[in-house]
Amino acid sequence: MSVAHSTNVPRSPTVSDLRGRLEGRLVVLEPLSIVHEQGLAEAARDGELFTWMPGTQGDSRSAMRGWLLSSLESSDGGPDVPFAILAADSGEPVGATRFLEIRLEHLRVEIGWTWLARKHWGSGMTVEAKLLLLERAFEHVGCQRVEFKTDARNARSRGTLEALGVTFEGILRKHMVVDGGGARDSAYYSVIDDDWPALKARLERRLARLSSSLRE
Repeated sequence: MSVAHSTNVPRSPTVSDLRGRLEGRLVVLEPLSIVHEQGLAEAARDGELFTWMPGTQGDSRSAMRGWLLSSLESSDGGPDVPFAILAADSGEPVGATRFLEIRLEHLRVEIGWTWLARKHWGSGMTVEAKLLLLERAFEHVGCQRVEFKTDARNARSRGTLEALGVTFEGILRKHMVVDGGGARDSAYYSVIDDDWPALKARLERRLARLSSSLRE
């Protein structure tokens, strides 16, 4: 039986089913709030984090405030479900992520706008954050498909997605207008409910290896 048809998921899921705190061993995903502003501003000081994102939240505290308020507006009965990524051991905000492009009538969501403070790269935090979001989408909401997209030129993001084991589906040419009018090609990746059991096991094994190497 596919995960999406489990009796543990709602018959008619809503955006509210995507919301709520998610707890892992390395990270906690907490619904984004104004209380996260200072911590996220500190985490975002490395401006290179946002080279491929449309926002400039790493430029200044005021830029972070603008991004945060815009994100909260989009989640207040709107189209997105944003989270702050917190370090599980300290509660320190270290990044952000969200569900977006939510089309639950088609049992489909996207995971994106993910960023993490540079000092935590390679720690397994990104892997666990994706695992927690995928678990929510497939096992608690009943999604059949979860999408990821990134600028086709963003080699690091594409490498991260490919290392996760999600499926590359192709390039949408001139998919978005960015940089004051420039055209962006978007690389699309996905996971479907048929893929999920094997992918979940793969991500859990990867996290176990990372945890072991960090203890050595």
